Amino acid sequence: MALNAHLETLKRKHTELSDAVEMAQRSPGIDDLEVATMKKEKLRLKEEITRLSS
Repeated sequence: MALNAHLETLKRKHTELSDAVEMAQRSPGIDDLEVATMKKEKLRLKEEITRLSS
C-alpha cells in the first residue's frame, strides 16, 4: 500500500512539474537554466516511477 501511495505522489509531482515547464516556456522572462533544471527533475521523477513500477 505504501508503494502505491509513493507512486501516486511521484506521478502527481511529475504532472505538476510538467505543467510548470510548459508555463515557464511560454513566459518570456524565464531563465533557460531554470527550465533545464525543471526538465532534469521531471526526467528523474519519470525514471523513478518507471523503476518502481517494474
